[in-house]
Amino acid sequence: MDKTVDNLAAAVSLIDDGSTVMIGGFGGSGAPIELIHALIDQRTKELTIVNNNAGNGDVGLAAMIREGMVTKLICSFPRSADPRAFTDLYLANKIELEIVPQGTLAERIRSGGAGIPAFYTPTGFGTEIANGKPVKEFDGKSYVEERWLKADFALIKAELGDPLGNLTFRMAARNFNPLMAMSAHHTIAQVSKVVPVGKINPEQIVTPGIFVQQIVEVLNPAQEEDLNQCKTYYPEVVN
Repeated sequence: MDKTVDNLAAAVSLIDDGSTVMIGGFGGSGAPIELIHALIDQRTKELTIVNNNAGNGDVGLAAMIREGMVTKLICSFPRSADPRAFTDLYLANKIELEIVPQGTLAERIRSGGAGIPAFYTPTGFGTEIANGKPVKEFDGKSYVEERWLKADFALIKAELGDPLGNLTFRMAARNFNPLMAMSAHHTIAQVSKVVPVGKINPEQIVTPGIFVQQIVEVLNPAQEEDLNQCKTYYPEVVN
């Protein structure tokens, strides 16, 4: 089954209003900028976004938030290098925030993919993060119950992919991407290069194609930090 699609617009066309979307990346590392921008072009709205942070500058996730497409953000670091897009809307009560410690966020996403509905962690016990959550004692220590995280869609970035959806990742750009691919109902991957089936050593495959529904080739993908250094604004304002 060939899972490749011809262009970015086609890749995100199934994402509809009100969807929960996981977006890979650790800051700009592994962030699928081109897929995010294609979703901005589509003007999908009322989205719940799961990401490590709240975006930076005027591109990628920050641009999506600035354009009013996101109603709720689930993340670990809402205060990043240049989070003004999120900050402005949050202070105006126009976006909801759920803060999740980074390790807990990763495990909630992994649990969603592994079919584990809940787990216990000591992280957050005794803080506001634990408010309203069940707490249980194990061996004399208190643990907070955390629920899995799943999503309708995941937008991820990989290095190599084949038409079956098998993926490899480039160094730290791996981060949340494989976990999100597992826990989303529909995973869309942008890859730097599509190679024929069999060209990827099976031992090097990180995300098997069973977790990927669509794959689109993006040659020379943009890096968030480079775009912000050039003061890129997306979408470009046309006078």
